[in-house]
Order: sequence, then structure tokens, then C-alpha cells
Amino acid sequence: MLENRVRELRARYKWTQQDLADAVGATRQTIGLIEKGDYAPSVTLALKISKAFRVPVEDIFSIKE
Repeated sequence: MLENRVRELRARYKWTQQDLADAVGATRQTIGLIEKGDYAPSVTLALKISKAFRVPVEDIFSIKE
């Protein structure tokens, strides 16, 4: 299972789901699904999220054993 810190980082930046979606070229619904763990982003989208937050992708996404 893929875990992520998207919601936590988004709150730190005081961004809405729509703000992040606009920054990475996704929909607000996609961001919501990623945050809930119901959708695993593509590598490209994960890298765009990483770039938006200015942190390494492995600091955002991890695999739960």
C-alpha cells in the first residue's frame, strides 16, 4: 500500500486541494483520492507534486510493508 504525506504538506503550505491540483496539472478530485490513499499517482504526477512542495519524492510517498 502506498502511503503519502500530501495532506500534511498541503496544510503546511496552506494550499487547498485545488491550489495543488492547479500547480501540478491535475484535478482536485485526483488530489483528494491521492490523499485518501485510493489512487496511486503516476511517476510523473508524483514528481510534479514533489517539485511543487520542493521536497524529494521519497519524503512524500512510501510503501507500507
